[in-house]
Amino acid sequence: MRLEQIKGEYNAVFSLGRKCLASIQLHKHHLRPYSGVLDWMISDDLCTVNLLLYNRFANFMELPNMKLEKAANGHIYRDHLYNILLVHDLPLDANEVHNLYYFDDFKVKLNRRIERFYEKAATCRKILFVRLGGSFDEAQQLQAILSQLVTHDFRVLLINDSPDYKIVDNNWPLEKVCSIQMPLEFECNELWHVVLQGITLQVE
Repeated sequence: MRLEQIKGEYNAVFSLGRKCLASIQLHKHHLRPYSGVLDWMISDDLCTVNLLLYNRFANFMELPNMKLEKAANGHIYRDHLYNILLVHDLPLDANEVHNLYYFDDFKVKLNRRIERFYEKAATCRKILFVRLGGSFDEAQQLQAILSQLVTHDFRVLLINDSPDYKIVDNNWPLEKVCSIQMPLEFECNELWHVVLQGITLQVE
């Protein structure tokens, strides 16, 4: 699928993570009226996101699965069941550790986002999913999993990092996945504008 083939109107748009950049750019382009499940987390491997979707978010971010790890700016929690880092949703305490005192409030918020994801997947006529990073095999698996989750139609925009300041359309032979390459840096606003131009959101 080529980039021009994903242009058009959608009834919901969700980031499927890796880092916050996709969510930030969707917001800038008025395609993100609410937070998704993975917006503010780090999910380096698409295979683990595929597993999360396949498992219907079972046991996601449950306390027994959370492990405190040292990070550049302090300490953060990793869900070691799915290898996903919780980055922004818990406030830091005086020692720059994400404060588990607020964990119950976070879980309420997370469950609300999961419920919204399911509701949109069941009712929207067409959904766009944006994922940063992933191989052809992982994208093929994601397409198969989403085909079981989404009642109606969907497309996936998969963006892999590139050192060159340009957009490369990979044109992978996947019916619902558009794979491109471009730099995944915060200062590449012009490229994001080209990628997301012609994509509109009509919330149902």
